[in-house]
Amino acid sequence: MSLAFLHAHDCAEPHSDAVWGVSWTANDTAISISADGSVKQWSAAAGQPHPPNASFPAPHTLAQVSLSVSPDGKRALYNSIEGLTGLWNLENGEVIGTYESYVRKGEDSEPSWSVSLNPRGETYASTGASGNVSIHSAQTENFGDRLSMLPSGRNKFGMFCSHSPDGRRIAMSSETGQIYIFDIETSSLSITFTSHAMSVRSLAWSPDSSLLLSASEDKRLVLHDVRSAPGGTVASFSGHSSWVLSADISPDGRLGLSGSADKSIKVWDIGARAAVSTIQDTGEVWSVSWRPKAPAAGSPGAFVTGGEDGVVRWWRGAGSGGP
Repeated sequence: MSLAFLHAHDCAEPHSDAVWGVSWTANDTAISISADGSVKQWSAAAGQPHPPNASFPAPHTLAQVSLSVSPDGKRALYNSIEGLTGLWNLENGEVIGTYESYVRKGEDSEPSWSVSLNPRGETYASTGASGNVSIHSAQTENFGDRLSMLPSGRNKFGMFCSHSPDGRRIAMSSETGQIYIFDIETSSLSITFTSHAMSVRSLAWSPDSSLLLSASEDKRLVLHDVRSAPGGTVASFSGHSSWVLSADISPDGRLGLSGSADKSIKVWDIGARAAVSTIQDTGEVWSVSWRPKAPAAGSPGAFVTGGEDGVVRWWRGAGSGGP
């Protein structure tokens, strides 16, 4: 089986440097973060800034490296390269929380690198140089305050962290290829995967929180079953010729999506364990995100990408009109 995806449109005003994170929201907008220090919101239908004449958060002097959007599309959490974390209210355009994680507040405090909003909304997770996961308050009155820490037991840089859609677990990946699954309720490490021998740059959960897709510098994606310890590797996806930088799973759980330093985007049939579409882009593809609304019958859906050239691009399955 093969699927065709068509380039729908680009954002109206490209970032002045690479797009390092993009997320298609439940409200049919897309949020992008860039190495130029900016965070922007776009209309997915036309690629225009959203809302029209919107004022976005003031650009930071350093690159934005991590993005996490709430499932309802109302809030976006983002983090800069040195660890300035911000929470943006996408409904009124206000930044409702900022936290300087690089300011030492205790023996084991550290700058955040990757951040993830808890789908339940009251907390967020971060990881960084220690290889542990910290839980912080996402409430406006004490935003950023650290509430607890989940140790991985390995002092390897934490590259990426992500909450499961049901809010019960956090997955974290390291620079040396390990993936850790933490149980939030018990604050314990429940599963460790050693599926990759190189840095894992991105993780994506299936909608039912049972599967986790990892993207690695070893050029592979690996699908893991995380339903019960010790967990298992379900499938490995090969085909990229360089680092895999980003991954996502479609809202119906059928298709995987990846962006790579080989300047391509691939769509994978998870059941068939095979690539069903390859799109050549103009540069390294740093971030990919499916449209969270389930596609119409017969359509493979739509997704948004961002990468080296600073352009946010929308793609749609052939035969499906609109985004």
